[in-house]
Amino acid sequence: MTKSELLELIANGENSNVEFKRDTVRPDSLAKEMSALLNFEGGFILLGVENNGRISGMSKDHLLTEELVVNISRQNIQPHIIPGFGSVRIDDNLSVGVIKLNPDNPSKPYKAKKGNSWITYIRVGSTSREATREEEGRLYQSARLVNYETKIVPDMGLDDLDIDRIENYFRVILERPISRDLEIREWQKILLNSDLLAKTGDKICTTVAGLLLFGKNPNRRLPQAGVMAVAFPGNEKDYNIIDEERICGPLVSLFSKNRSITDSGVIDRSIDFVKRNMASIAWLEGGRRHLKKALPIDAIREAIVNAVTHRDYGYEGTDIELSMYEDRVEIISPGPLPNGVTVEKMKEGVVRVTRNELVKEILRGYRYVDHYGMGVRNRIFQSMLAHNGTIPDLIGEKDRFKVCLWTPPLKP
Repeated sequence: MTKSELLELIANGENSNVEFKRDTVRPDSLAKEMSALLNFEGGFILLGVENNGRISGMSKDHLLTEELVVNISRQNIQPHIIPGFGSVRIDDNLSVGVIKLNPDNPSKPYKAKKGNSWITYIRVGSTSREATREEEGRLYQSARLVNYETKIVPDMGLDDLDIDRIENYFRVILERPISRDLEIREWQKILLNSDLLAKTGDKICTTVAGLLLFGKNPNRRLPQAGVMAVAFPGNEKDYNIIDEERICGPLVSLFSKNRSITDSGVIDRSIDFVKRNMASIAWLEGGRRHLKKALPIDAIREAIVNAVTHRDYGYEGTDIELSMYEDRVEIISPGPLPNGVTVEKMKEGVVRVTRNELVKEILRGYRYVDHYGMGVRNRIFQSMLAHNGTIPDLIGEKDRFKVCLWTPPLKP
């Protein structure tokens, strides 16, 4: 890091990626800041800079400060890390130590020693604090150490699943010759092998995926397992609405043998909400009036399916948001993109990583999910360009992912 780069970093102040410290900081305090930054996006700790941005400089020479940082990295942080360390000379009398923490380290969550305990810290703005149970769980999930969709849902078992939908899945969707008269014990065996049920001690409970896909009332234990759909008359949120529905229940629909829907699930009910509230665009060609829906249903379907498939269900009490405006449809799914996934990769159709693999595979059997990971490129971008000439916006944020499908101005 050059002197000018360092001074610019200091001038911008502390933030979610930059922390100021004296080099006399206690080991447990420095370990706390290092682990919090590692659990977020990485960043820099500047030693010899006061909280107000005044440069006080390091009181020890470079080698002694580096030794301190290395010892803390080995003894006060789990798993151990090897941070980058350097120093930048400001003038003849002042130097600032720079600890660089790699944002791509895959070993989250990092814990810092506090007395005899090991604590998980996270970065919130310019401060570091202890993670809640849910926040720590998401860190384990992001490192693929915990799979949320296969977690057990206490006090929910086979009786809480819709056997008609499960039988429909195996007989109609998978075309497996399963008898309609299976005993409970036989169903339990099949669903345990499918990870839709799981054992805990001597009890058999449903998993999160089982309840999401086939639950009679998933929201009883998973209040976040729904879609909040609202249609507004203008281009902004308003108290005046055209239509509103909280869409709850199992994700999948019930199908007849010829694959027509006999009872809609969350995915198809969400698509139906858009269909009934979507405006049409009309235009004249050679004296003839033409009419079509403002958005292609393929793009709507793909965006909704992606939201329910890839959202982070660890964000409790937060529905997927489906908002319809005069100029766009927005679908917002809680949670950041999974590790390794970027908007650019999604546009190119090279994404193979998913947060909820079991949910994705079952939805693939229903043909909701594209087999080749090309859904965003083909069904959203190409569909939108062909239908109305607009380019969708994909926006990845810290705690949510948003898709905007734009509606062109209505033609006279």
